[in-house]
Amino acid sequence: MSTRVEVEDIQTTKSEKLLAWILAVFLLIAGVWTYQKLDDVTKDRVGVAKVSAADRAAIKRGEDARNRLFAAKRTEARSLKQLELAREAYRTELDAGRKAPDLAARYRNAQRRYADAQRETRASVQARQEVADAERLARRHEQQTFERASDRRELIAFLVRTAFFAATLVLAYLWLGRLRRRGSRYFPVGVAFTGAAALIAVVLAGDYVTDYVNPLDYGPLLLALFGVAVTLAAFWALQRYLARRVPHRRVRKHECPFCGYPVKDNQRCEGCGREVVADCAACHRPRRVGTRFCGACGAA
Repeated sequence: MSTRVEVEDIQTTKSEKLLAWILAVFLLIAGVWTYQKLDDVTKDRVGVAKVSAADRAAIKRGEDARNRLFAAKRTEARSLKQLELAREAYRTELDAGRKAPDLAARYRNAQRRYADAQRETRASVQARQEVADAERLARRHEQQTFERASDRRELIAFLVRTAFFAATLVLAYLWLGRLRRRGSRYFPVGVAFTGAAALIAVVLAGDYVTDYVNPLDYGPLLLALFGVAVTLAAFWALQRYLARRVPHRRVRKHECPFCGYPVKDNQRCEGCGREVVADCAACHRPRRVGTRFCGACGAA
Protein backbone atom coordinates (compact mmCIF):
# COMPACT_ATOMS: atom_id res chain seq x y z
CA MET A 1 0.00 0.00 0.00
CA SER A 2 1.44 3.40 -0.99
CA THR A 3 0.49 6.74 0.52
CA ARG A 4 0.30 9.80 -1.67
CA VAL A 5 1.85 12.87 -0.08
CA GLU A 6 2.95 16.31 -1.18
CA VAL A 7 6.63 16.50 -2.01
CA GLU A 8 7.03 19.62 0.12
CA ASP A 9 5.61 17.72 3.09
CA ILE A 10 8.13 14.90 2.82
CA GLN A 11 10.70 15.08 5.59
CA THR A 12 13.82 13.71 3.91
CA THR A 13 16.00 11.90 6.42
CA LYS A 14 19.76 12.31 6.69
CA SER A 15 20.23 8.78 5.42
CA GLU A 16 18.20 9.57 2.29
CA LYS A 17 20.20 12.73 1.70
CA LEU A 18 23.46 10.80 2.12
CA LEU A 19 22.33 8.12 -0.32
CA ALA A 20 21.26 10.80 -2.78
CA TRP A 21 24.72 12.39 -2.62
CA ILE A 22 26.43 9.02 -3.10
CA LEU A 23 24.12 8.24 -6.01
CA ALA A 24 24.95 11.61 -7.60
CA VAL A 25 28.68 10.82 -7.34
CA PHE A 26 28.32 7.45 -9.07
CA LEU A 27 26.01 8.93 -11.70
CA LEU A 28 28.61 11.63 -12.35
CA ILE A 29 31.32 8.98 -12.78
CA ALA A 30 29.17 7.08 -15.25
CA GLY A 31 28.24 10.31 -17.05
CA VAL A 32 31.87 11.44 -17.40
CA TRP A 33 32.88 7.98 -18.67
CA THR A 34 30.10 8.09 -21.27
CA TYR A 35 31.08 11.66 -22.11
CA GLN A 36 34.68 10.62 -22.83
CA LYS A 37 33.65 7.45 -24.65
CA LEU A 38 31.43 9.46 -26.98
CA ASP A 39 34.46 11.53 -27.94
CA ASP A 40 36.56 8.43 -28.72
CA VAL A 41 33.80 6.67 -30.66
CA THR A 42 32.96 9.78 -32.66
CA LYS A 43 36.56 10.39 -33.68
CA ASP A 44 36.96 6.74 -34.69
CA ARG A 45 33.81 6.87 -36.81
CA VAL A 46 34.83 10.09 -38.56
CA GLY A 47 38.15 8.58 -39.63
CA VAL A 48 41.39 10.16 -40.72
CA ALA A 49 42.01 12.69 -43.46
CA LYS A 50 42.98 11.53 -46.94
CA VAL A 51 45.64 13.33 -48.95
CA SER A 52 45.15 13.63 -52.71
CA ALA A 53 47.06 11.32 -55.06
CA ALA A 54 48.90 14.26 -56.64
CA ASP A 55 50.09 15.51 -53.27
CA ARG A 56 51.15 12.02 -52.22
CA ALA A 57 53.14 11.67 -55.45
CA ALA A 58 54.82 15.06 -54.93
CA ILE A 59 55.71 14.17 -51.35
CA LYS A 60 57.07 10.80 -52.52
CA ARG A 61 59.24 12.46 -55.19
CA GLY A 62 60.54 14.92 -52.64
CA GLU A 63 61.39 12.15 -50.18
CA ASP A 64 63.12 10.12 -52.90
CA ALA A 65 65.14 13.17 -54.00
CA ARG A 66 66.10 13.89 -50.40
CA ASN A 67 67.18 10.29 -49.84
CA ARG A 68 69.16 10.35 -53.09
CA LEU A 69 70.95 13.54 -52.02
CA PHE A 70 71.73 12.09 -48.63
CA ALA A 71 73.16 8.94 -50.20
CA ALA A 72 75.17 10.97 -52.73
CA LYS A 73 76.72 13.14 -50.03
CA ARG A 74 77.56 10.08 -47.99
CA THR A 75 79.18 8.43 -51.05
CA GLU A 76 81.10 11.61 -51.85
CA ALA A 77 82.44 11.82 -48.31
CA ARG A 78 83.48 8.16 -48.41
CA SER A 79 85.13 8.63 -51.84
CA LEU A 80 87.02 11.68 -50.62
CA LYS A 81 88.36 9.76 -47.66
CA GLN A 82 89.45 6.89 -49.90
CA LEU A 83 91.10 9.40 -52.27
CA GLU A 84 93.04 10.97 -49.45
CA LEU A 85 94.25 7.60 -48.22
CA ALA A 86 95.28 6.52 -51.73
CA ARG A 87 97.08 9.84 -52.33
CA GLU A 88 99.01 9.63 -49.09
CA ALA A 89 100.07 6.07 -49.78
CA TYR A 90 101.17 6.90 -53.31
CA ARG A 91 103.02 10.05 -52.18
CA THR A 92 104.87 8.10 -49.50
CA GLU A 93 106.19 5.67 -52.07
CA LEU A 94 107.20 8.48 -54.43
CA ASP A 95 109.00 10.34 -51.65
CA ALA A 96 110.93 7.15 -50.93
CA GLY A 97 112.04 7.03 -54.56
CA ARG A 98 110.12 3.87 -55.31
CA LYS A 99 107.80 3.36 -58.21
CA ALA A 100 104.37 2.08 -57.17
CA PRO A 101 102.25 1.34 -60.23
CA ASP A 102 99.57 -0.42 -58.16
CA LEU A 103 99.25 2.57 -55.84
CA ALA A 104 99.20 4.89 -58.84
CA ALA A 105 96.32 2.94 -60.37
CA ARG A 106 94.55 2.89 -57.02
CA TYR A 107 95.01 6.66 -56.73
CA ARG A 108 93.62 7.30 -60.26
CA ASN A 109 90.61 5.01 -59.54
CA ALA A 110 89.95 6.93 -56.33
CA GLN A 111 90.06 10.19 -58.28
CA ARG A 112 87.51 8.88 -60.79
CA ARG A 113 85.21 7.61 -58.06
CA TYR A 114 85.40 10.92 -56.26
CA ALA A 115 84.66 12.82 -59.47
CA ASP A 116 81.68 10.53 -60.14
CA ALA A 117 80.47 11.07 -56.57
CA GLN A 118 80.71 14.84 -57.01
CA ARG A 119 78.71 14.69 -60.24
CA GLU A 120 76.08 12.55 -58.53
CA THR A 121 75.90 15.03 -55.67
CA ARG A 122 75.40 17.95 -58.05
CA ALA A 123 72.73 16.01 -59.93
CA SER A 124 71.01 15.10 -56.66
CA VAL A 125 71.04 18.73 -55.53
CA GLN A 126 69.50 19.79 -58.85
CA ALA A 127 66.87 17.05 -58.66
CA ARG A 128 66.06 18.05 -55.07
CA GLN A 129 65.64 21.68 -56.09
CA GLU A 130 63.35 20.70 -58.95
CA VAL A 131 60.87 18.92 -56.67
CA ALA A 132 61.32 21.06 -53.53
CA ASP A 133 58.63 23.62 -54.39
CA ALA A 134 56.10 20.95 -55.34
CA GLU A 135 56.84 19.03 -52.13
CA ARG A 136 56.46 22.15 -49.95
CA LEU A 137 53.12 22.89 -51.59
CA ALA A 138 52.00 19.28 -51.12
CA ARG A 139 53.12 19.37 -47.48
CA ARG A 140 51.12 22.54 -46.96
CA HIS A 141 48.05 20.92 -48.53
CA GLU A 142 48.57 17.85 -46.34
CA GLN A 143 48.78 19.97 -43.19
CA GLN A 144 45.67 21.94 -44.15
CA THR A 145 43.80 18.70 -44.89
CA PHE A 146 44.71 17.22 -41.51
CA GLU A 147 43.82 20.46 -39.72
CA ARG A 148 40.40 20.58 -41.40
CA ALA A 149 39.79 16.93 -40.58
CA SER A 150 40.88 17.51 -36.97
CA ASP A 151 38.58 20.52 -36.65
CA ARG A 152 35.72 18.50 -38.12
CA ARG A 153 36.30 15.63 -35.69
CA GLU A 154 36.47 18.04 -32.77
CA LEU A 155 33.30 19.78 -33.87
CA ILE A 156 31.34 16.54 -34.28
CA ALA A 157 32.60 15.26 -30.93
CA PHE A 158 31.56 18.51 -29.26
CA LEU A 159 28.09 18.38 -30.83
CA VAL A 160 27.61 14.75 -29.78
CA ARG A 161 28.73 15.56 -26.25
CA THR A 162 26.43 18.57 -26.15
CA ALA A 163 23.50 16.44 -27.34
CA PHE A 164 24.30 13.90 -24.61
CA PHE A 165 24.35 16.61 -21.95
CA ALA A 166 21.15 18.21 -23.27
CA ALA A 167 19.29 14.90 -23.36
CA THR A 168 20.53 14.01 -19.87
CA LEU A 169 19.50 17.35 -18.38
CA VAL A 170 16.08 17.44 -20.07
CA LEU A 171 15.28 13.84 -19.08
CA ALA A 172 16.43 14.51 -15.52
CA TYR A 173 14.15 17.54 -15.26
CA LEU A 174 11.22 15.63 -16.76
CA TRP A 175 11.71 12.73 -14.37
CA LEU A 176 12.06 15.15 -11.46
CA GLY A 177 8.76 16.76 -12.43
CA ARG A 178 7.09 13.36 -12.71
CA LEU A 179 8.30 12.34 -9.27
CA ARG A 180 7.02 15.64 -7.89
CA ARG A 181 3.60 15.20 -9.49
CA ARG A 182 3.31 11.66 -8.16
CA GLY A 183 4.41 12.69 -4.68
CA SER A 184 7.04 9.95 -4.71
CA ARG A 185 9.48 9.51 -1.87
CA TYR A 186 12.09 8.80 -4.57
CA PHE A 187 12.17 12.54 -5.24
CA PRO A 188 15.77 12.81 -3.82
CA VAL A 189 16.84 10.26 -6.44
CA GLY A 190 15.54 12.59 -9.13
CA VAL A 191 17.46 15.44 -7.51
CA ALA A 192 20.63 13.31 -7.66
CA PHE A 193 20.12 12.65 -11.39
CA THR A 194 19.54 16.36 -12.03
CA GLY A 195 22.63 17.37 -10.06
CA ALA A 196 24.79 14.87 -11.95
CA ALA A 197 23.48 16.21 -15.27
CA ALA A 198 24.34 19.77 -14.22
CA LEU A 199 27.88 18.72 -13.24
CA ILE A 200 28.32 17.08 -16.66
CA ALA A 201 27.62 20.52 -18.11
CA VAL A 202 30.49 21.90 -16.02
CA VAL A 203 32.78 19.17 -17.35
CA LEU A 204 31.69 19.90 -20.91
CA ALA A 205 32.26 23.63 -20.52
CA GLY A 206 35.71 23.11 -18.99
CA ASP A 207 36.72 20.62 -21.67
CA TYR A 208 35.50 22.90 -24.43
CA VAL A 209 37.34 25.93 -23.11
CA THR A 210 40.63 24.04 -22.76
CA ASP A 211 40.47 21.85 -25.88
CA TYR A 212 38.21 23.37 -28.50
CA VAL A 213 39.07 26.82 -29.75
CA ASN A 214 37.63 26.83 -33.26
CA PRO A 215 35.16 27.04 -34.82
CA LEU A 216 32.70 27.56 -31.97
CA ASP A 217 34.15 30.51 -30.07
CA TYR A 218 30.79 31.04 -28.34
CA GLY A 219 30.40 27.40 -27.30
CA PRO A 220 30.53 27.96 -23.52
CA LEU A 221 28.08 30.85 -23.79
CA LEU A 222 25.65 28.79 -25.86
CA LEU A 223 26.00 25.91 -23.40
CA ALA A 224 25.28 28.23 -20.48
CA LEU A 225 22.31 29.81 -22.25
CA PHE A 226 20.86 26.37 -22.98
CA GLY A 227 21.25 25.32 -19.35
CA VAL A 228 19.69 28.58 -18.16
CA ALA A 229 16.76 28.17 -20.54
CA VAL A 230 16.07 24.58 -19.51
CA THR A 231 16.42 25.43 -15.82
CA LEU A 232 14.10 28.43 -16.11
CA ALA A 233 11.58 26.24 -17.94
CA ALA A 234 11.79 23.71 -15.11
CA PHE A 235 11.42 26.52 -12.56
CA TRP A 236 8.37 27.84 -14.45
CA ALA A 237 6.83 24.36 -14.45
CA LEU A 238 7.57 24.08 -10.72
CA GLN A 239 5.84 27.39 -10.03
CA ARG A 240 2.77 26.28 -11.96
CA TYR A 241 2.75 23.04 -10.00
CA LEU A 242 3.05 24.89 -6.70
CA ALA A 243 0.35 27.39 -7.72
CA ARG A 244 -2.05 24.50 -8.28
CA ARG A 245 -1.07 22.91 -4.97
CA VAL A 246 -1.17 26.01 -2.78
CA PRO A 247 -4.99 26.14 -2.37
CA HIS A 248 -5.13 22.46 -1.37
CA ARG A 249 -2.30 22.88 1.12
CA ARG A 250 -3.98 25.95 2.65
CA VAL A 251 -7.34 24.21 2.96
CA ARG A 252 -5.68 21.29 4.74
CA LYS A 253 -4.30 23.77 7.25
CA HIS A 254 -7.71 25.49 7.66
CA GLU A 255 -6.46 28.59 5.87
CA CYS A 256 -8.01 30.76 3.20
CA PRO A 257 -7.17 29.25 -0.23
CA PHE A 258 -6.79 32.80 -1.61
CA CYS A 259 -4.67 34.68 0.94
CA GLY A 260 -3.66 32.02 3.50
CA TYR A 261 -5.37 33.72 6.49
CA PRO A 262 -6.74 31.28 9.14
CA VAL A 263 -10.50 30.84 8.61
CA LYS A 264 -11.37 28.13 11.15
CA ASP A 265 -15.10 27.38 10.58
CA ASN A 266 -16.04 30.78 9.13
CA GLN A 267 -17.97 31.10 5.87
CA ARG A 268 -15.80 33.99 4.73
CA CYS A 269 -12.14 34.84 5.18
CA GLU A 270 -11.37 37.50 7.76
CA GLY A 271 -8.20 38.39 5.83
CA CYS A 272 -9.53 39.06 2.34
CA GLY A 273 -13.30 38.81 2.82
CA ARG A 274 -13.78 36.24 0.10
CA GLU A 275 -16.15 33.30 0.45
CA VAL A 276 -14.37 30.10 1.50
CA VAL A 277 -17.47 27.85 1.59
CA ALA A 278 -19.65 27.46 -1.53
CA ASP A 279 -22.27 25.07 -2.85
CA CYS A 280 -21.01 21.87 -4.54
CA ALA A 281 -21.75 21.90 -8.26
CA ALA A 282 -22.92 18.26 -8.07
CA CYS A 283 -24.96 17.97 -4.83
CA HIS A 284 -25.35 21.68 -3.94
CA ARG A 285 -24.23 21.08 -0.38
CA PRO A 286 -21.65 23.29 1.34
CA ARG A 287 -18.13 22.59 0.14
CA ARG A 288 -14.87 24.16 1.19
CA VAL A 289 -13.36 26.18 -1.66
CA GLY A 290 -10.06 24.68 -2.81
CA THR A 291 -10.76 21.05 -1.93
CA ARG A 292 -10.31 18.40 -4.60
CA PHE A 293 -13.44 16.44 -3.77
CA CYS A 294 -16.75 17.19 -2.14
CA GLY A 295 -17.05 15.91 1.41
CA ALA A 296 -20.73 15.05 0.91
CA CYS A 297 -20.90 13.41 -2.53
CA GLY A 298 -17.24 12.90 -3.40
CA ALA A 299 -17.51 14.73 -6.69
CA ALA A 300 -14.30 16.26 -8.06
